[in-house]
Amino acid sequence: MRRSERLAEIVEIVRDGRLHLARDIADALEVSLRTIYRDIDTLAASGVPIDGERGVGYILREPVFLPPMALSLIELEALSLGMAIVQEAADEELQSAARSLLGKVGDHASNRRRAPKSWGFGVYAFECAQEGFKHMPLLRRAIRDRMKLRIAYRSLTEQSSERVIRPLQADYWGRVWTCSAWCELRGGFRAFRIDRMLTVETTGKHFEPEPGKTIEDYLKHVDDQMERDRVRS
Repeated sequence: MRRSERLAEIVEIVRDGRLHLARDIADALEVSLRTIYRDIDTLAASGVPIDGERGVGYILREPVFLPPMALSLIELEALSLGMAIVQEAADEELQSAARSLLGKVGDHASNRRRAPKSWGFGVYAFECAQEGFKHMPLLRRAIRDRMKLRIAYRSLTEQSSERVIRPLQADYWGRVWTCSAWCELRGGFRAFRIDRMLTVETTGKHFEPEPGKTIEDYLKHVDDQMERDRVRS
């Protein structure tokens, strides 16, 4: 059994909503316990929502499955370009997920015309964008889990400040990443360049969506600002 097939089998086993011991999974797939631990780590790093730990067991929090779909070569090319960008313009966790996704596509794609091993893309991240990559894993986790963060920030005018923020969304603008957030210091929405963040740490506190402070409110705020700018122009 190839590794990609074994990973799919592990997901099938744990998707029933029950706790499964790693030893039982290893016996079912006729592999070593160490192999199962390594495969579980790979699945988790790829974004599969598996909860658990060694000696306790594993369970799939929520299903992540796509229905069968047919992709044209140009659609595969678009997907490959996107993953090439992610591999060069994202943090290590997303880079690993992009490589895994491209591997899955390559393993399972079939067509009368053989898909090329390389689409001929060359993607190079800007140096300023790379500066913020070290903060991305914590920022993305904080956005998912609604965790307040404490950041030390240096503005474009070289003014330094410390703030507590509610991170809402990360945006990539081609040259830089920004984090859209509710800033508790300013009492309003702000977009922080991630490469200008000196330090990022969790406060240990979570936040719940509040009227006027959600990502939907932020996007409406941006739309309203753009409309005002359009009217003035």
